[in-house]
Amino acid sequence: MGDSEYIEGNGFIAEVIRTNRRKSADVRVEDGAVSIVVPKGLGSDRITQILDDKRQWIKHKIYLHQDAMPVSRKDYVSGESFTYLGRNYRLKVHRGHFKPVKLVQGRLVVTVPDDDTEPSRMIRNALVRWYEHHAELKLQEKSKRYAAMMGVEPTGVGIKTFKSRWGSCSAKGKIDFNWKIIMAPNRMVDYVVVHELCHLMHHDHSPRFWKEVERVVPDYQACKEWLKVNEGVLDI
Repeated sequence: MGDSEYIEGNGFIAEVIRTNRRKSADVRVEDGAVSIVVPKGLGSDRITQILDDKRQWIKHKIYLHQDAMPVSRKDYVSGESFTYLGRNYRLKVHRGHFKPVKLVQGRLVVTVPDDDTEPSRMIRNALVRWYEHHAELKLQEKSKRYAAMMGVEPTGVGIKTFKSRWGSCSAKGKIDFNWKIIMAPNRMVDYVVVHELCHLMHHDHSPRFWKEVERVVPDYQACKEWLKVNEGVLDI
């Protein structure tokens, strides 16, 4: 994540994602966070111009996301607590040139611009990026390990934002996880991974499906209950 590239775009920070697979730029706003996927060699001046041209559209999408969000219990200030794999980490906010969230000596550290009048929005977006990045790495790692153990092979593993589920398995064998599950303790994350991998064998919730889950996670009922009780807490 240290190699990530960011451009300030008049009220928002855009993550620049360079790829050989594109010939044109694609601006995205997901979870209120802005990213622009561009050809590998596109200059930063041109990227800034594209973002400026789409500024009204970007801001509209950001505000639509904010309106749809439930009222947050967080203020996104130094000292606030955020959970990762069941452990609490304190937020530390600095002012200066934007720097994405990093976990440093047990603290989630982020730097936002001095002139930002709505730092909480930018801090939340930076946290979402951090969680998504770590969720993707951790869930792919766990999926690979458990898939080998269970003798199955998904066609792909990714992350998404789901409103009321922890994961999904498509008919073609692609598994997507809700990135927010990465806030839960390791055992709960393992259960969700195994649950979705079992759908590669049984694409339903039949007794045979639950028997397969139980074979790998004997205490799956306790995990199910924990997630049901704590669902509202696993958010930022």
